[in-house]
Amino acid sequence: MPPTSQPIAVLLMAMGGPDCLENVEPFLLDVRGGRPTPPELVAEIQARYRATGGKSPAVGMTLSVAKKLEARLNESGSARYRAYAGFRHWHPFIKDVLTQVLRDDPEHIVGLCMAPQQSSLSTGAYQKKVEEAQAFMNDHRSISYVGSWNRHPKLIAAIVDNIQQGLNKFPSAARPNVTVLFTAHSLPERIVAMNDPYPDEVKGTVAAVTPCLGGQPAAFAYQSQGRSSEQWLGPTVEATIDRLACAGQRHVLVAPIGFLCDHVETLYDIDIELKHLASGRGIQLERIAMLNDSSAFIETLADVLAAHESSLSIPS
Repeated sequence: MPPTSQPIAVLLMAMGGPDCLENVEPFLLDVRGGRPTPPELVAEIQARYRATGGKSPAVGMTLSVAKKLEARLNESGSARYRAYAGFRHWHPFIKDVLTQVLRDDPEHIVGLCMAPQQSSLSTGAYQKKVEEAQAFMNDHRSISYVGSWNRHPKLIAAIVDNIQQGLNKFPSAARPNVTVLFTAHSLPERIVAMNDPYPDEVKGTVAAVTPCLGGQPAAFAYQSQGRSSEQWLGPTVEATIDRLACAGQRHVLVAPIGFLCDHVETLYDIDIELKHLASGRGIQLERIAMLNDSSAFIETLADVLAAHESSLSIPS
């Protein structure tokens, strides 16, 4: 199939976050499907954002990733690709960005969720947002979606590099015994009964990273459980810190492999709340850098997209 002058559109999709303290409440309203958030919970979450810069950096970071990825994909000078960023719960919403994508009349649209591990409650929800937008606009063109890339070699190499750099935050004598605590965002436990792939996906990333660490002690836990009465996946990071402290561990490096960029779950839940808990247990707790819009992450995404296009036989 000969190439056309129409672009290939790459739609990056992420959760999004409030761009100022005043927008925390409307953001939560969208997250909760229109159900009002109790005022005390709004105030608590506003305080978390206030303590970490007054807004979520995730939106700006994802927009930066889209810009850099587009430049990387077009570095041959062909201007073949256009990259966009749309968000599930904040501006620019996926439906609004998809409108712009369709206006640009691409030859093909590739949806890429900014989460390497698949789940019906996360990555599946992004695809549903696209389908809803298409139905609203009465658009029937085919959109392909990148599947799991939880074990992609370049992703694993980038995480390993960040872990190795993170170990330098500890005294040299302590580094061989620092426990690397891998974390991922918890989801409701009911996904197990749904045969959702998420638990295996996050543990698959851990399993790919661990052998590259040269025997470094490691553990895994879920973080940032939601505020609901239902059971959430465990073990929790809090219980794991307690267990490590009881075992005599005094140095822990948190590696949030379920996250790609900085947001409140890393900047507050780990850097402030978990670090405070660990300190009270006599543990020095540090965190690895997130991939954010680093060159290593852009190269990973470019490689992921190349493999996806190859599987679809899309000409470059």
